Amino acid sequence: MRKFILLIACIFGVTAFSQIKVLKNETLVEIGKENSVGLYKKDNRFTFNYQDVNTSNLNTFRSFSFLDVNGDVSELYKLVTDGFIDEPTGNVMLELPNDIIELHYEKNYGQPTVQFIQFINKNRKYVGKSQFLNKKQIDKIFGIGTTKAALYKKFVPKANTVTTYQNTQNQVAETPAVTKPADSKKKSRK
Repeated sequence: MRKFILLIACIFGVTAFSQIKVLKNETLVEIGKENSVGLYKKDNRFTFNYQDVNTSNLNTFRSFSFLDVNGDVSELYKLVTDGFIDEPTGNVMLELPNDIIELHYEKNYGQPTVQFIQFINKNRKYVGKSQFLNKKQIDKIFGIGTTKAALYKKFVPKANTVTTYQNTQNQVAETPAVTKPADSKKKSRK
């Protein structure tokens, strides 16, 4: 009888004081990934994850995150790709809530590339660097050419339209912008 009670006590004791707890699975949506650099989304927070080439340990992965408040992801993509067309004279510095990011442009084998340099917790002492990426790799990371780019792109109205309305046949029609000639005075005849 003692052994039976001891066995029951051990079984209930193990289940009552277990250290493993099942957590909810957070859903991260992968926007795009190229080699060791990826862009992920959860709700309205975007995270860049990259392998740090600045450390001797090649298994070091770092990340930086920010909220997409006013189309910030689209603006970041535009900023990065504009640097391929017109290479800036120095590094482009971006301040995030927790980190400072520098975009370092350099030509490798005659091809323009960019490297993300992260100052962790806005401290110049702790630096992480991504690999150099070309335009094609940046497009893949941002999901350009796939349906995943729609997860962050905002609708931008065309420049030549004023308003969009829905007519009675449920088709969208656009009213073109009206321009006046500079000098439209008519001469009166007497």
